[in-house]
Amino acid sequence: QVTLVESGGGLVQAGGSLRLSCAASGRSFSTYTMGWFRQAPGKERAFVSTISSGLQTYYTDSVKGRFTISRDNAKNTVLLQMNSLKPEDTAVYYCAVYGIGNYDQSTSYSHWGQGTQVTVSS
Repeated sequence: QVTLVESGGGLVQAGGSLRLSCAASGRSFSTYTMGWFRQAPGKERAFVSTISSGLQTYYTDSVKGRFTISRDNAKNTVLLQMNSLKPEDTAVYYCAVYGIGNYDQSTSYSHWGQGTQVTVSS
C-alpha cells in the first residue's frame, strides 16, 4: 500500500510561482512513474504532468514551459514547480502513482493523495 501526501498549495497572484510536493511512503518509490493531476470546480480531473522512473517527463500542453516536474528518490518525493501561474491554473492538485494504461488518463493511476488547493488570483 502506498500513501501519498501533497503539500505546497496556496493563494498566489497571477504571474507568481508555487512548488508542490508529494511525499510517498514505501520502499519502491524509485520504480514508480508518478503523475500530477488537477481538478477545477465543476470539471473532471485532468492530467498535468508525469515523470517516469527513468526521468522521462510529459506535460499537458497548457503548462508546457511553465511547470516542471522532478523527483527526489532519496526523499521519496515528487515535485511540481509552477511558474507564471494563471487564474485558469486554479484547482485542487493531486499526485498519483501510475499503474497501467495511458499516462494522461486518471484511470491509469492506482494510488492518490488527498490533494492540495492552488488558487491563482487575477
